[in-house]
Amino acid sequence: MTSLRRPATTRRRPAARRGALVALAAAALLALSACGGGSDASSGADGPVQEGGTLRLAFNQDSYGNLDPNQNFWIESRSIDRNLVDSLTDQDPKTGEIVPWLATKWTVSPDAKTYTFTLRDDVTFSDGTKLDANAVKTAYDGIVELGPLASLGATYLSGYQETKVLSPTEVQVDFETANAAFLQATSTTTLGILAPSSYDVDPKKRALGEFIGSGPFTLDSYTPAQSAKLSKRDDYAWGSKINENTGAAHIDKLDVTFAPEESVLVGSLTSGQIDVAWPRNPLSEQSQETVKASGGSIDSNVLPGLTFNLIPNVNGVLGDDAVRQAILKGIDREEWAATIFGDDYPVTRSVLDSTTPQAGDHSDLLAYDPKGAEQLLEDAGWTKGGDGYYAKDGKPLAIEFVMAAPWPGWDLVQDQLKTIGIKFDQKIVTAAEYTQLTNNGEFDLTASYFTRADGDVLRTFYDTSVVTPGTGPGAYAQKPETAKELIALFGDEIKEIDPAKRKTIFDQIEKKFIDTASLIPLQDRAQIVAKTDKVHDLNYTSETFLRLNDVWLSK
Repeated sequence: MTSLRRPATTRRRPAARRGALVALAAAALLALSACGGGSDASSGADGPVQEGGTLRLAFNQDSYGNLDPNQNFWIESRSIDRNLVDSLTDQDPKTGEIVPWLATKWTVSPDAKTYTFTLRDDVTFSDGTKLDANAVKTAYDGIVELGPLASLGATYLSGYQETKVLSPTEVQVDFETANAAFLQATSTTTLGILAPSSYDVDPKKRALGEFIGSGPFTLDSYTPAQSAKLSKRDDYAWGSKINENTGAAHIDKLDVTFAPEESVLVGSLTSGQIDVAWPRNPLSEQSQETVKASGGSIDSNVLPGLTFNLIPNVNGVLGDDAVRQAILKGIDREEWAATIFGDDYPVTRSVLDSTTPQAGDHSDLLAYDPKGAEQLLEDAGWTKGGDGYYAKDGKPLAIEFVMAAPWPGWDLVQDQLKTIGIKFDQKIVTAAEYTQLTNNGEFDLTASYFTRADGDVLRTFYDTSVVTPGTGPGAYAQKPETAKELIALFGDEIKEIDPAKRKTIFDQIEKKFIDTASLIPLQDRAQIVAKTDKVHDLNYTSETFLRLNDVWLSK
């Protein structure tokens, strides 16, 4: 597991202030998720593997009530899906390497427009149907046909032209425009392969579980926001090499429930009602100690994708470069991590979380420099008044921050920016209002993140040749000259199939976002999962989801 360690620092929030924020944060954190590593299941990391039993797991939420892997984007749903549905490839959570799964090998054209896959010939869906090239074609065509219902899949299949069946075990996927990120996308649940008959089912019924996969488990029942029950396939024999156990699962069943409150999750775990507590937000330090005192343990992992970034709208007061740069310098990220999450929480290093394969370390560009922030403002003509806030031409330097939920984290941002003379006004709205306001550019500042184990997630949300006004806050985050440079860099990365060269391009992209303060990194995102001492070899995918191939339960 990735240890959530943070660099030592001499700055600390006063104990009383910090304690109050931590207590509040336990009840009001925004959504975060998980990723992790492998195990030794041949003998078990904790002794000889024992077969059988039911793993009882509780998540926090099932807000969208959709279990179709091709439609949903909810972390908990995709964790369930990963054990029902296989993909063409898999991704090593430690290295980011793409490895064979349903496909044994592949070739990619130099222009990143043509991908040819050779398939295994021994895979069956749970209804007995054989996996073949036609099934892959039906799946990818079917995802495209879902249209807006497959918004995430549409980004992964950007530029999709067609899938050709070359033989029963050979399939070719063609794109009209380069898509160098597609190979990683083939490892995701979003592009998971369902049995062809699934694409004849109404999408609303598929959302409720009426689909067929080739995964190590089958779905017995699903009641949105209440429960999901899975049973293992005894004939499963084609897991990827990421797993020690590539055959049938060790456990017999998975029983999933949902419990919104952290206290309920922890209480259910320590009382033996569940085996795994998987909150959407990091467990508080107090809850972690409670779990450990009961004999349980904690898995802590930083997930890949977009850092939790503040997003400016450059069409208002944040069109002033000095103001954006002052905010970048005025956020104390070390204090943030320690105050909101605890001393061991990682400090963000870039606009991509540190476990994203292409992520760089740009900590030097994110140094806390309150005096430098104030100097920038004064050089730009802002004058500090008697109230401690800057103003120019009779107008106070006030930022309207729009978000769909209150959070002590925003109070801390407000506190830090007040220190450098910027007024941070929080506007808390409903989820529907948030979407409307941020899509239409009716905000000064907001915040967002997204999980994907590939840096192309930046292009998905911040390439203004794709994300246009009316489609998301990212459309307003860059000034024209910056947008032009980033469009060119995104065009380079999506054409480049060499991993090392692609990483170099992403390094330039990350620096450009930070240098221009077009994104203002706030925190890495992490998942803290609690489990009892009965649970062994519980593993996670590169994209933060549950992987049940190796897990076993001691009696």
